[in-house]
Amino acid sequence: MTTPATTPVTGPATTPATDPVADESAVLAGLTDALRSVLDEAELDATPITMDTRFVEDLDLESIDLVTLTGELRRRYGDRVDFPAFFASLELSEIIGLSVGQVVRYVSGQLR
Repeated sequence: MTTPATTPVTGPATTPATDPVADESAVLAGLTDALRSVLDEAELDATPITMDTRFVEDLDLESIDLVTLTGELRRRYGDRVDFPAFFASLELSEIIGLSVGQVVRYVSGQLR
């Protein structure tokens, strides 16, 4: 008597599919693209956008730039990500020290 072949199970059947938009690398690319639409290209050429890049210190974003960036990100992500609430939850010192990585992690978390 032969035993029927079985397919090995590699993970739980209930593992949710990962939303590619929620992937941090995809969010970083989207945020970089949004920054390109907000800032002058010459400003971005001097500083590579990484998770450690700070909006104020490294990119010289001013408050109006952050407002414009918030609008651009809202256009991209809609109501799924509440940027005004995110920024309102931060102290002024936190906004001044805000990094690209912090925003990427926030967006990724909201999209999951």
